[in-house]
Amino acid sequence: MFREQSFDNLPMENLERPAVGSMASAPAEVKAPAGGLQPTAALPTQRAQWFARASRVMPWGVSSNFRYWGEEGTMVIARGKGAYVWDVDGKRFIDYRLGFGPVILGHAYDAVNQAVIQAMQDGNVFAMTNVHEVRAAEAICRMTGVEQVRFTNSGAESTMHALRVARAHTGRERFIKFEGCYHGAHDHVMWSTSTSPVSAMGSRRNPIPVPTSSGIPSVLRDKVIPLPYNDFEMLERTVRDYGHEIAAILVEPIMGNSACIMPAPGWLEFIRHLCDAHGIVLILDEVKTGFRIAPGGAQQFFNIQADLVAYAKAMGNGFPVGAIGGKREFMMTIEPGAVGQGGTYCGNVVSVAACEATLRVMETEPVFEVINQRGARLMSGIHQLLEQYGVPHAVTGVPAMFGVHIGHTPGLPIPTDYRSMSRFADESLSHRITAALHQRGILPDIDFQEPWFLCYSHSEADIDETLEKYEDALREVLRA
Repeated sequence: MFREQSFDNLPMENLERPAVGSMASAPAEVKAPAGGLQPTAALPTQRAQWFARASRVMPWGVSSNFRYWGEEGTMVIARGKGAYVWDVDGKRFIDYRLGFGPVILGHAYDAVNQAVIQAMQDGNVFAMTNVHEVRAAEAICRMTGVEQVRFTNSGAESTMHALRVARAHTGRERFIKFEGCYHGAHDHVMWSTSTSPVSAMGSRRNPIPVPTSSGIPSVLRDKVIPLPYNDFEMLERTVRDYGHEIAAILVEPIMGNSACIMPAPGWLEFIRHLCDAHGIVLILDEVKTGFRIAPGGAQQFFNIQADLVAYAKAMGNGFPVGAIGGKREFMMTIEPGAVGQGGTYCGNVVSVAACEATLRVMETEPVFEVINQRGARLMSGIHQLLEQYGVPHAVTGVPAMFGVHIGHTPGLPIPTDYRSMSRFADESLSHRITAALHQRGILPDIDFQEPWFLCYSHSEADIDETLEKYEDALREVLRA
Protein backbone atom coordinates (compact mmCIF):
# COMPACT_ATOMS: atom_id res chain seq x y z
CA MET A 1 0.00 0.00 0.00
CA PHE A 2 2.87 2.39 0.70
CA ARG A 3 4.36 2.31 -2.77
CA GLU A 4 1.07 2.74 -4.59
CA GLN A 5 0.02 5.94 -2.83
CA SER A 6 0.68 8.88 -5.14
CA PHE A 7 1.85 12.16 -3.66
CA ASP A 8 -0.50 14.23 -5.81
CA ASN A 9 -3.85 12.54 -5.46
CA LEU A 10 -4.93 13.80 -2.05
CA PRO A 11 -7.11 16.92 -1.76
CA MET A 12 -5.97 20.01 0.14
CA GLU A 13 -8.12 20.52 3.21
CA ASN A 14 -8.61 23.82 5.03
CA LEU A 15 -8.54 22.99 8.70
CA GLU A 16 -8.62 25.45 11.53
CA ARG A 17 -5.15 26.12 12.84
CA PRO A 18 -4.62 25.72 16.59
CA ALA A 19 -3.15 28.49 18.67
CA VAL A 20 0.59 28.70 18.14
CA GLY A 21 2.05 29.85 21.45
CA SER A 22 5.65 29.17 22.44
CA MET A 23 7.30 26.63 24.67
CA ALA A 24 10.30 28.87 25.21
CA SER A 25 10.55 30.64 28.53
CA ALA A 26 12.20 34.02 28.82
CA PRO A 27 15.78 33.76 27.55
CA ALA A 28 18.08 32.64 30.32
CA GLU A 29 20.92 34.84 31.40
CA VAL A 30 24.14 33.72 29.75
CA LYS A 31 27.19 33.68 32.00
CA ALA A 32 30.48 33.37 30.18
CA PRO A 33 33.14 31.04 31.58
CA ALA A 34 35.74 32.64 33.81
CA GLY A 35 38.18 34.53 31.63
CA GLY A 36 35.97 33.91 28.62
CA LEU A 37 34.00 36.08 26.26
CA GLN A 38 31.67 38.56 27.96
CA PRO A 39 28.34 39.44 26.32
CA THR A 40 28.50 42.86 24.66
CA ALA A 41 26.32 45.07 22.51
CA ALA A 42 27.92 43.37 19.50
CA LEU A 43 26.29 40.09 20.60
CA PRO A 44 22.66 41.12 21.07
CA THR A 45 20.89 37.79 20.75
CA GLN A 46 20.94 34.66 22.80
CA ARG A 47 21.93 32.76 19.62
CA ALA A 48 24.99 34.93 19.08
CA GLN A 49 26.08 34.58 22.70
CA TRP A 50 25.59 30.82 22.78
CA PHE A 51 27.32 30.39 19.42
CA ALA A 52 30.28 32.45 20.61
CA ARG A 53 30.57 30.19 23.64
CA ALA A 54 30.25 27.10 21.48
CA SER A 55 32.96 28.32 19.11
CA ARG A 56 35.42 28.64 21.98
CA VAL A 57 35.13 24.99 22.96
CA MET A 58 34.05 23.19 19.75
CA PRO A 59 35.58 23.60 16.27
CA TRP A 60 33.26 25.94 14.35
CA GLY A 61 30.81 25.75 17.26
CA VAL A 62 29.30 22.42 16.20
CA SER A 63 29.70 18.68 16.74
CA SER A 64 29.16 17.85 13.05
CA ASN A 65 30.26 19.80 9.98
CA PHE A 66 26.78 19.44 8.51
CA ARG A 67 25.41 21.64 11.32
CA TYR A 68 27.60 24.63 10.49
CA TRP A 69 25.60 27.23 8.55
CA GLY A 70 28.08 30.10 8.84
CA GLU A 71 28.86 32.61 11.58
CA GLU A 72 25.47 34.29 11.37
CA GLY A 73 23.30 31.37 10.33
CA THR A 74 24.27 28.47 12.59
CA MET A 75 21.31 27.78 14.85
CA VAL A 76 21.34 26.99 18.57
CA ILE A 77 18.28 25.03 19.71
CA ALA A 78 16.83 25.14 23.22
CA ARG A 79 14.18 22.43 23.02
CA GLY A 80 11.81 20.44 20.84
CA LYS A 81 8.37 18.93 21.24
CA GLY A 82 6.26 17.15 18.67
CA ALA A 83 6.78 18.69 15.23
CA TYR A 84 8.41 21.85 16.59
CA VAL A 85 11.75 23.14 17.81
CA TRP A 86 12.47 26.40 19.59
CA ASP A 87 15.74 28.26 19.31
CA VAL A 88 17.45 29.97 22.26
CA ASP A 89 15.72 33.26 21.35
CA GLY A 90 12.32 31.62 21.75
CA LYS A 91 11.38 31.39 18.08
CA ARG A 92 9.28 28.39 17.13
CA PHE A 93 9.93 26.44 13.92
CA ILE A 94 7.91 23.71 12.23
CA ASP A 95 10.70 21.18 11.92
CA TYR A 96 11.25 19.31 8.65
CA ARG A 97 14.87 18.38 9.41
CA LEU A 98 13.93 16.20 12.38
CA GLY A 99 17.56 15.63 13.34
CA PHE A 100 18.41 14.53 9.75
CA GLY A 101 15.55 12.04 9.87
CA PRO A 102 15.60 10.08 13.14
CA VAL A 103 12.58 11.80 14.68
CA ILE A 104 9.77 9.73 13.17
CA LEU A 105 7.14 10.11 15.91
CA GLY A 106 7.94 13.61 17.16
CA HIS A 107 10.42 15.34 19.42
CA ALA A 108 10.31 14.23 23.07
CA TYR A 109 7.56 11.72 22.23
CA ASP A 110 6.01 10.71 25.53
CA ALA A 111 5.70 6.95 24.93
CA VAL A 112 9.37 6.70 24.02
CA ASN A 113 10.65 8.98 26.76
CA GLN A 114 8.67 7.17 29.44
CA ALA A 115 9.91 3.77 28.27
CA VAL A 116 13.51 5.00 28.44
CA ILE A 117 13.05 6.58 31.88
CA GLN A 118 11.53 3.39 33.24
CA ALA A 119 14.15 1.10 31.70
CA MET A 120 17.19 3.08 32.83
CA GLN A 121 16.14 2.83 36.46
CA ASP A 122 17.56 -0.69 36.38
CA GLY A 123 20.87 0.25 34.76
CA ASN A 124 22.20 1.17 31.36
CA VAL A 125 25.31 -0.73 30.28
CA PHE A 126 25.96 -4.34 31.32
CA ALA A 127 28.30 -5.65 28.60
CA MET A 128 25.84 -8.54 28.42
CA THR A 129 22.63 -9.21 26.53
CA ASN A 130 19.67 -7.41 28.10
CA VAL A 131 15.95 -8.03 27.83
CA HIS A 132 15.18 -4.77 26.00
CA GLU A 133 17.75 -5.69 23.38
CA VAL A 134 16.08 -9.03 22.75
CA ARG A 135 12.60 -7.55 22.43
CA ALA A 136 13.82 -4.79 20.12
CA ALA A 137 15.63 -7.31 17.90
CA GLU A 138 12.50 -9.45 17.71
CA ALA A 139 10.47 -6.41 16.62
CA ILE A 140 13.00 -5.52 13.90
CA CYS A 141 12.93 -9.07 12.53
CA ARG A 142 9.14 -9.18 12.69
CA MET A 143 8.67 -5.85 10.89
CA THR A 144 11.39 -6.09 8.23
CA GLY A 145 11.73 -9.81 7.50
CA VAL A 146 15.45 -9.91 8.31
CA GLU A 147 16.40 -13.11 10.08
CA GLN A 148 18.98 -11.81 12.54
CA VAL A 149 20.14 -8.47 13.96
CA ARG A 150 23.21 -7.00 15.64
CA PHE A 151 22.93 -3.57 17.30
CA THR A 152 25.25 -0.64 16.66
CA ASN A 153 25.24 2.98 17.80
CA SER A 154 24.85 4.84 14.51
CA GLY A 155 24.29 4.55 10.78
CA ALA A 156 28.01 4.93 10.12
CA GLU A 157 28.76 1.98 12.37
CA SER A 158 26.05 -0.03 10.65
CA THR A 159 27.48 0.41 7.15
CA MET A 160 31.02 -0.08 8.46
CA HIS A 161 30.19 -3.43 10.07
CA ALA A 162 28.04 -4.57 7.15
CA LEU A 163 30.91 -3.92 4.76
CA ARG A 164 33.30 -5.90 6.94
CA VAL A 165 30.88 -8.82 7.12
CA ALA A 166 30.50 -8.81 3.33
CA ARG A 167 34.26 -8.87 2.85
CA ALA A 168 34.65 -11.68 5.36
CA HIS A 169 31.83 -13.65 3.74
CA THR A 170 33.21 -13.39 0.20
CA GLY A 171 36.95 -13.20 0.77
CA ARG A 172 37.01 -10.15 -1.53
CA GLU A 173 37.88 -6.54 -0.71
CA ARG A 174 36.50 -4.16 -3.35
CA PHE A 175 32.97 -2.79 -3.33
CA ILE A 176 30.70 -0.69 -5.52
CA LYS A 177 29.02 2.47 -4.26
CA PHE A 178 27.13 5.12 -6.20
CA GLU A 179 28.07 8.75 -6.75
CA GLY A 180 26.18 11.13 -4.48
CA CYS A 181 25.30 8.45 -1.93
CA TYR A 182 26.47 9.02 1.63
CA HIS A 183 27.03 6.02 3.87
CA GLY A 184 28.52 7.58 6.99
CA ALA A 185 31.75 9.19 8.13
CA HIS A 186 34.19 6.28 7.96
CA ASP A 187 37.10 6.24 5.54
CA HIS A 188 36.03 3.30 3.39
CA VAL A 189 32.82 4.98 2.19
CA MET A 190 33.73 8.69 2.12
CA TRP A 191 34.32 8.69 -1.62
CA SER A 192 32.28 10.49 -4.32
CA THR A 193 29.55 11.53 -1.90
CA SER A 194 26.93 14.27 -2.04
CA THR A 195 29.53 16.95 -1.22
CA SER A 196 32.03 15.90 -3.88
CA PRO A 197 32.50 18.20 -6.92
CA VAL A 198 31.28 16.62 -10.13
CA SER A 199 34.18 18.33 -11.92
CA ALA A 200 36.59 16.03 -10.07
CA MET A 201 34.72 12.79 -10.82
CA GLY A 202 36.05 12.32 -14.34
CA SER A 203 34.23 10.72 -17.24
CA ARG A 204 30.88 9.07 -16.63
CA ARG A 205 32.22 5.98 -18.39
CA ASN A 206 35.33 5.87 -16.21
CA PRO A 207 34.55 7.56 -12.88
CA ILE A 208 37.31 8.69 -10.54
CA PRO A 209 36.90 8.05 -6.79
CA VAL A 210 36.92 11.45 -5.07
CA PRO A 211 37.76 11.55 -1.35
CA THR A 212 35.27 13.63 0.63
CA SER A 213 37.84 14.79 3.16
CA SER A 214 41.52 15.23 3.73
CA GLY A 215 42.94 12.54 5.98
CA ILE A 216 41.49 9.56 4.12
CA PRO A 217 44.27 7.07 3.25
CA SER A 218 44.88 7.00 -0.49
CA VAL A 219 45.39 3.22 -0.36
CA LEU A 220 41.61 2.88 0.10
CA ARG A 221 40.98 4.37 -3.33
CA ASP A 222 41.53 1.02 -5.01
CA LYS A 223 38.95 -0.65 -2.78
CA VAL A 224 35.99 1.49 -3.88
CA ILE A 225 34.37 1.59 -7.33
CA PRO A 226 32.06 4.62 -7.67
CA LEU A 227 29.41 4.48 -10.39
CA PRO A 228 26.51 6.70 -11.48
CA TYR A 229 23.19 5.78 -9.85
CA ASN A 230 20.51 4.30 -12.12
CA ASP A 231 23.05 3.49 -14.87
CA PHE A 232 22.25 -0.12 -15.79
CA GLU A 233 24.86 -0.41 -18.54
CA MET A 234 27.76 0.91 -16.44
CA LEU A 235 26.87 -1.34 -13.52
CA GLU A 236 26.54 -4.44 -15.68
CA ARG A 237 29.85 -3.77 -17.44
CA THR A 238 31.68 -3.15 -14.18
CA VAL A 239 30.36 -6.30 -12.53
CA ARG A 240 31.15 -8.33 -15.64
CA ASP A 241 34.75 -7.08 -15.64
CA TYR A 242 35.48 -7.03 -11.90
CA GLY A 243 32.83 -9.20 -10.26
CA HIS A 244 35.41 -11.72 -9.01
CA GLU A 245 37.00 -8.90 -6.93
CA ILE A 246 33.81 -7.30 -5.62
CA ALA A 247 32.61 -8.19 -2.13
CA ALA A 248 29.51 -5.97 -2.03
CA ILE A 249 27.29 -3.50 -3.78
CA LEU A 250 26.36 -0.86 -1.21
CA VAL A 251 23.30 1.13 -2.27
CA GLU A 252 20.77 3.58 -0.88
CA PRO A 253 17.31 2.54 -2.13
CA ILE A 254 16.48 6.26 -2.28
CA MET A 255 19.35 8.74 -2.59
CA GLY A 256 18.81 10.37 0.79
CA ASN A 257 21.63 12.89 0.51
CA SER A 258 20.89 13.81 -3.10
CA ALA A 259 17.39 15.26 -2.58
CA CYS A 260 15.72 11.84 -2.67
CA ILE A 261 16.42 10.75 -6.23
CA MET A 262 14.37 7.60 -6.73
CA PRO A 263 15.57 4.29 -8.16
CA ALA A 264 14.57 3.80 -11.79
CA PRO A 265 12.04 1.02 -12.39
CA GLY A 266 13.89 -2.27 -12.10
CA TRP A 267 17.12 -0.72 -10.76
CA LEU A 268 17.14 -2.42 -7.36
CA GLU A 269 15.96 -5.70 -8.90
CA PHE A 270 18.81 -5.47 -11.42
CA ILE A 271 21.34 -5.04 -8.61
CA ARG A 272 19.82 -8.06 -6.85
CA HIS A 273 20.18 -10.12 -10.04
CA LEU A 274 23.83 -9.15 -10.56
CA CYS A 275 24.69 -9.93 -6.95
CA ASP A 276 23.12 -13.38 -7.22
CA ALA A 277 24.88 -14.10 -10.51
CA HIS A 278 28.35 -13.06 -9.29
CA GLY A 279 28.35 -14.05 -5.61
CA ILE A 280 28.29 -10.43 -4.44
CA VAL A 281 26.69 -9.34 -1.18
CA LEU A 282 23.86 -6.81 -1.61
CA ILE A 283 23.99 -4.28 1.24
CA LEU A 284 20.97 -2.00 1.40
CA ASP A 285 21.70 1.22 3.29
CA GLU A 286 18.38 1.84 5.02
CA VAL A 287 19.75 4.31 7.55
CA LYS A 288 17.27 6.89 6.22
CA THR A 289 14.53 4.74 4.68
CA GLY A 290 14.35 2.08 7.39
CA PHE A 291 11.22 2.37 9.60
CA ARG A 292 10.38 5.59 7.76
CA ILE A 293 8.91 4.95 4.31
CA ALA A 294 7.06 1.79 5.39
CA PRO A 295 6.99 -0.46 8.47
CA GLY A 296 9.44 -2.80 6.73
CA GLY A 297 11.40 0.03 5.15
CA ALA A 298 12.60 -0.02 1.55
CA GLN A 299 12.61 -3.82 1.45
CA GLN A 300 8.84 -3.76 1.88
CA PHE A 301 8.27 -0.61 -0.17
CA PHE A 302 10.22 -1.84 -3.21
CA ASN A 303 9.65 -5.56 -2.64
CA ILE A 304 13.38 -6.27 -2.62
CA GLN A 305 15.35 -8.46 -0.24
CA ALA A 306 18.96 -7.59 0.54
CA ASP A 307 21.59 -9.87 2.03
CA LEU A 308 22.54 -7.29 4.67
CA VAL A 309 20.73 -4.12 5.71
CA ALA A 310 22.11 -1.11 7.61
CA TYR A 311 19.65 0.61 9.97
CA ALA A 312 19.69 3.62 12.33
CA LYS A 313 17.81 6.93 12.63
CA ALA A 314 14.01 6.37 12.74
CA MET A 315 14.30 3.08 14.64
CA GLY A 316 14.96 5.03 17.87
CA ASN A 317 13.03 8.29 17.35
CA GLY A 318 16.23 10.26 17.91
CA PHE A 319 18.04 8.12 20.46
CA PRO A 320 21.47 6.92 19.27
CA VAL A 321 20.84 3.42 17.99
CA GLY A 322 21.58 1.47 14.83
CA ALA A 323 21.65 -2.11 13.64
CA ILE A 324 22.73 -4.42 10.90
CA GLY A 325 20.30 -7.12 9.91
CA GLY A 326 20.02 -9.67 7.20
CA LYS A 327 19.80 -13.26 6.18
CA ARG A 328 21.09 -15.76 8.71
CA GLU A 329 23.66 -17.06 6.21
CA PHE A 330 25.37 -13.68 6.11
CA MET A 331 24.80 -12.57 9.69
CA MET A 332 26.36 -15.77 11.03
CA THR A 333 29.58 -14.79 9.27
CA ILE A 334 30.06 -12.73 12.43
CA GLU A 335 31.94 -15.10 14.71
CA PRO A 336 33.66 -14.51 18.06
CA GLY A 337 37.41 -14.59 17.56
CA ALA A 338 37.10 -14.67 13.77
CA VAL A 339 34.94 -11.84 12.34
CA GLY A 340 34.52 -8.86 14.63
CA GLN A 341 31.47 -6.72 15.30
CA GLY A 342 30.77 -4.95 18.55
CA GLY A 343 31.23 -1.92 20.75
CA THR A 344 30.88 -1.04 24.41
CA TYR A 345 27.59 0.78 23.90
CA CYS A 346 26.05 -1.53 21.30
CA GLY A 347 22.71 -2.63 22.73
CA ASN A 348 22.84 -0.28 25.73
CA VAL A 349 19.58 -0.11 27.62
CA VAL A 350 18.66 3.50 26.79
CA SER A 351 19.06 2.99 23.04
CA VAL A 352 17.34 -0.36 22.73
CA ALA A 353 14.52 0.62 25.09
CA ALA A 354 13.90 3.64 22.86
CA CYS A 355 13.97 1.37 19.82
CA GLU A 356 11.59 -1.11 21.41
CA ALA A 357 9.13 1.65 22.33
CA THR A 358 9.34 3.37 18.93
CA LEU A 359 8.64 0.16 17.06
CA ARG A 360 5.79 -0.67 19.41
CA VAL A 361 4.09 2.63 18.50
CA MET A 362 4.63 1.87 14.82
CA GLU A 363 3.01 -1.54 15.18
CA THR A 364 -0.02 -0.31 17.13
CA GLU A 365 -0.81 3.14 15.70
CA PRO A 366 -1.35 4.49 12.15
CA VAL A 367 2.07 6.14 12.02
CA PHE A 368 2.80 5.52 8.35
CA GLU A 369 -0.72 6.24 7.12
CA VAL A 370 -0.69 9.65 8.83
CA ILE A 371 2.81 10.52 7.61
CA ASN A 372 2.00 9.43 4.06
CA GLN A 373 -1.20 11.47 3.94
CA ARG A 374 0.35 14.68 5.25
CA GLY A 375 3.61 14.27 3.38
CA ALA A 376 1.68 13.72 0.15
CA ARG A 377 -0.23 16.96 0.71
CA LEU A 378 2.99 18.84 1.34
CA MET A 379 4.76 17.41 -1.71
CA SER A 380 1.80 18.15 -3.94
CA GLY A 381 1.34 21.64 -2.52
CA ILE A 382 4.99 22.63 -3.00
CA HIS A 383 4.92 21.26 -6.54
CA GLN A 384 1.77 23.23 -7.37
CA LEU A 385 3.17 26.46 -5.93
CA LEU A 386 6.44 26.19 -7.82
CA GLU A 387 4.51 25.44 -11.00
CA GLN A 388 2.16 28.37 -10.39
CA TYR A 389 5.08 30.78 -9.97
CA GLY A 390 6.96 29.43 -12.97
CA VAL A 391 9.95 28.03 -11.10
CA PRO A 392 11.66 25.08 -12.84
CA HIS A 393 11.70 22.27 -10.33
CA ALA A 394 11.35 18.59 -9.52
CA VAL A 395 9.88 17.11 -6.36
CA THR A 396 11.31 13.63 -5.84
CA GLY A 397 11.04 10.97 -3.17
CA VAL A 398 8.13 9.73 -1.08
CA PRO A 399 5.83 11.48 1.42
CA ALA A 400 7.90 10.53 4.47
CA MET A 401 11.10 11.97 2.94
CA PHE A 402 11.30 13.99 -0.24
CA GLY A 403 13.52 16.46 -2.04
CA VAL A 404 12.77 19.78 -3.73
CA HIS A 405 15.10 20.44 -6.67
CA ILE A 406 14.96 24.07 -7.79
CA GLY A 407 16.14 24.22 -11.40
CA HIS A 408 17.91 27.00 -13.25
CA THR A 409 16.69 26.07 -16.75
CA PRO A 410 13.16 25.13 -17.81
CA GLY A 411 12.73 21.79 -19.53
CA LEU A 412 15.61 19.85 -18.00
CA PRO A 413 14.67 16.23 -17.25
CA ILE A 414 14.10 15.16 -13.65
CA PRO A 415 17.46 14.22 -12.08
CA THR A 416 18.21 10.51 -12.01
CA ASP A 417 21.72 10.60 -10.55
CA TYR A 418 24.17 12.92 -8.80
CA ARG A 419 25.63 14.34 -12.02
CA SER A 420 22.27 15.24 -13.55
CA MET A 421 21.12 16.68 -10.21
CA SER A 422 24.14 18.99 -10.13
CA ARG A 423 23.40 20.19 -13.67
CA PHE A 424 19.75 20.76 -12.80
CA ALA A 425 20.20 22.65 -9.52
CA ASP A 426 19.97 26.40 -9.04
CA GLU A 427 21.55 26.36 -5.60
CA SER A 428 21.43 30.14 -5.19
CA LEU A 429 17.66 30.36 -5.72
CA SER A 430 17.09 27.27 -3.59
CA HIS A 431 19.11 28.82 -0.76
CA ARG A 432 17.18 32.10 -0.94
CA ILE A 433 13.84 30.29 -0.74
CA THR A 434 15.04 28.25 2.22
CA ALA A 435 16.34 31.34 4.03
CA ALA A 436 12.96 33.03 3.53
CA LEU A 437 11.23 29.96 4.97
CA HIS A 438 13.50 30.03 8.02
CA GLN A 439 12.56 33.66 8.61
CA ARG A 440 8.91 32.54 8.65
CA GLY A 441 9.45 29.69 11.11
CA ILE A 442 9.58 26.80 8.60
CA LEU A 443 12.69 24.65 8.96
CA PRO A 444 13.83 22.47 6.08
CA ASP A 445 17.57 21.97 5.82
CA ILE A 446 19.57 24.81 4.32
CA ASP A 447 21.13 22.29 1.92
CA PHE A 448 18.56 21.34 -0.72
CA GLN A 449 20.17 17.91 -1.05
CA GLU A 450 19.00 16.98 2.45
CA PRO A 451 15.39 15.70 2.46
CA TRP A 452 12.30 17.25 3.91
CA PHE A 453 11.26 14.76 6.62
CA LEU A 454 7.77 14.21 8.03
CA CYS A 455 6.88 12.85 11.46
CA TYR A 456 3.75 11.45 13.09
CA SER A 457 3.30 14.69 15.07
CA HIS A 458 2.98 16.98 12.03
CA SER A 459 -0.64 18.12 11.91
CA GLU A 460 -2.89 19.16 9.05
CA ALA A 461 -2.61 22.70 10.39
CA ASP A 462 1.19 22.47 10.17
CA ILE A 463 0.92 21.53 6.50
CA ASP A 464 -1.47 24.43 5.88
CA GLU A 465 0.86 26.88 7.61
CA THR A 466 3.88 25.54 5.74
CA LEU A 467 2.24 25.92 2.33
CA GLU A 468 1.00 29.42 3.15
CA LYS A 469 4.48 30.49 4.18
CA TYR A 470 6.09 28.70 1.25
CA GLU A 471 3.99 30.89 -1.04
CA ASP A 472 4.94 33.99 0.97
CA ALA A 473 8.60 33.04 0.65
CA LEU A 474 8.30 32.53 -3.11
CA ARG A 475 6.64 35.92 -3.54
CA GLU A 476 9.41 37.65 -1.60
CA VAL A 477 12.30 35.88 -3.32
CA LEU A 478 10.96 36.19 -6.86
CA ARG A 479 10.10 39.85 -6.36
CA ALA A 480 13.65 40.71 -5.20
